Amino acid sequence: MKKKKQQSKALQQAILKIFANDVTLVLGYKALLRKIGKNKYTKDDIVAATNALWERGRLNKNEGNKFCFNTNVKRREAPKKRDRSGDKTATGVVDMTAKGSAYIISEETPRDVFIPAQRLHRAFDGDTVQFRYFRKRNSKKLEGTVVTIVKRKQTEFVGIIKISKRFAFLIPTKKLPVDLFIPLKHTAGAKDGDKVMVKMMDWKKNAKSPTAHVVQVLGKPGENEVEMLSILVDQGFPLGFSPATDAVADKLPIEISEAEIAKRRDMRAVPTFTIDPTDAKDFDDALSVQALDNGNWEIGIHIADVSHYVDKDTIMDKEAAHRSTSVYLVDRVLSMFPENLSNRVCSLRPREDKLCFSAVFELDSSANLVQEWFGRTVIYSDRRFDYEQAQAILDNGKGDFAQELTLLNDLAKKMRANRMQSGAIAFNSEEVKFKLDEQGKPIEVYLKVMKDSNRLIEDFMLLANKRVARLLNTQEPAIPMVNRVHDLPDMEKLTNFKNIASGFGYQLNLNTPKLIAQSLNALLKQVQGKPEQHLLETLAVRSMAKAAYSTNNKGHYGLGFDNYAHFTSPIRRFPDVMVHRILANYLNKAAKPIYTTEELESNCEHCSMMERKAMVAERESIKYKQVEYLSERLGEVFEGIISGVSTFGFWVELKENKCEGMVRLQSMLDDHYIYDERLFCLVGIHSNKKFQLGQTVKVTIVKTDLLMRTVDLELTA
Repeated sequence: MKKKKQQSKALQQAILKIFANDVTLVLGYKALLRKIGKNKYTKDDIVAATNALWERGRLNKNEGNKFCFNTNVKRREAPKKRDRSGDKTATGVVDMTAKGSAYIISEETPRDVFIPAQRLHRAFDGDTVQFRYFRKRNSKKLEGTVVTIVKRKQTEFVGIIKISKRFAFLIPTKKLPVDLFIPLKHTAGAKDGDKVMVKMMDWKKNAKSPTAHVVQVLGKPGENEVEMLSILVDQGFPLGFSPATDAVADKLPIEISEAEIAKRRDMRAVPTFTIDPTDAKDFDDALSVQALDNGNWEIGIHIADVSHYVDKDTIMDKEAAHRSTSVYLVDRVLSMFPENLSNRVCSLRPREDKLCFSAVFELDSSANLVQEWFGRTVIYSDRRFDYEQAQAILDNGKGDFAQELTLLNDLAKKMRANRMQSGAIAFNSEEVKFKLDEQGKPIEVYLKVMKDSNRLIEDFMLLANKRVARLLNTQEPAIPMVNRVHDLPDMEKLTNFKNIASGFGYQLNLNTPKLIAQSLNALLKQVQGKPEQHLLETLAVRSMAKAAYSTNNKGHYGLGFDNYAHFTSPIRRFPDVMVHRILANYLNKAAKPIYTTEELESNCEHCSMMERKAMVAERESIKYKQVEYLSERLGEVFEGIISGVSTFGFWVELKENKCEGMVRLQSMLDDHYIYDERLFCLVGIHSNKKFQLGQTVKVTIVKTDLLMRTVDLELTA
């Protein structure tokens, strides 16, 4: 054992010498083996030694498993064995990095705890673990080691199966530290190279890899249908409903009884319409407008009454709770509820009577709220608009419900102005859309432009969500409630952002939350059209907290609301279903809450997690279609903006179509570049040339990989 350690140390020194003699070298395992000599060492020896140097920070590593010398690190003596008697223990969630190390996110520690790869002890990304941690000497940073895996976040994985004569194994599409071993009797008929879903069964004490069984064969990699299904399965979404759930949904009646109508406020005579995307089928909100005798306006915000058809703790409710959200991929929707409920029974289709849960507001001509009413209704939608049709009427002042649409737009603009004045932050979000041919192949990529027709719907939905939350959060005694919360920004990130923005001549006031919002809005307005716009908008968003669901009402910082909930989309979001039930229970003056706080908080955590998974799935489907689109454009030159920088290169977002690819460090042969984390840039050590986040560059499409969903770019002079 001692001799083996000495050989490993000698090999590491030999590898370091190769890189130290020429700091511009970028070499992979095979190239290093050739330089060292195959007679002395094996490839496994090279892999182990090189990765040990990378983990110690002596080498930098890029995505292609190629290494270069880390010129920022000085040699130092090996540390003495540390006294662990002062270590503390805590529980938290693993957040893996691209390098294989991780941070533990825990409420029990003052900050995130860094865990080197070799101390993860079989933990995967998202796992809940018990860990031991300590403060590094002369530093605020915390470091630790995983002690026990408390709960696996995921046990089902998607990947490509490789089958040999004696066994099979899975190469996961997600970055896992190991492959998964599959006994041949548990391959479920998969063929070598198929994409499959497996379930991890166990991980024996001395085994290098866990054992898994194939539970579903998805098909051949690279096919659109296979890849879209893989994205959904990879994020833990079931592809179909159970037969029992489908059977319940299929029995739901379209017809509404006179007895049910008699229990509700009948608003079928009030002019009512829906405005949705062109391809939408689940219309879960409608607006009604009528003038009042006192000169004010009655605006009805009518939401599909899903909770009338789905009782708490039934089989359909439990399945919807597990899914928590509908998932919107580029070419399909995976609905939270079966189609008969989401697209027929509850969808507010035109010229049909429908049951709703409504928020009805009296507004004066300045959009001030005079009074409000909440309750169950029956409506009749006179017209279905898509956003483009509604916008054409707003632009021309002519067409169906032109007067009503113009009034709603005027009131929405006034509410929006009041919201901004009260501290809301005006982030610009760009949504990538695709035009697909009959086979689902992308033939055009474009940006969805937010116009007045989109914004007026958004503003009235915000009004309903805010007022429902305020009503339920201000009751005595308190009612357990599902809030949509957005915490204050991270001050450390904001301070870093302030320092970078000041370098471009912009000032931020961080003294109070309201002043932060005001100065952020001013900055976001000032940067429009400037070269630094993309950089500063990106960093501003990164400094914000993430919105989530919680029983603890912290308010919504980004919207500037003290109370906010999700009430307006119960067909596609489970938190809205829960809020409908809580509101109905309150209006019915029930003796006790329908949910306990503990039950709601558990549901909130699950819904927040599933929302993040749905967002990842949506991004992955967009990335797949972007790669597919660019695979037809190899050799073409585009102008783009640097959207991310790392130790192994930088990402570029193409201006024309918002597709993204990477310029790898190994393709930049004019200099040796070092990553400057403080300035988000790569700097040439000889030329001092910089490639910084937000900078405009010209690039050529040189390679695409649909399986890995990557695009390789090269700089163009």
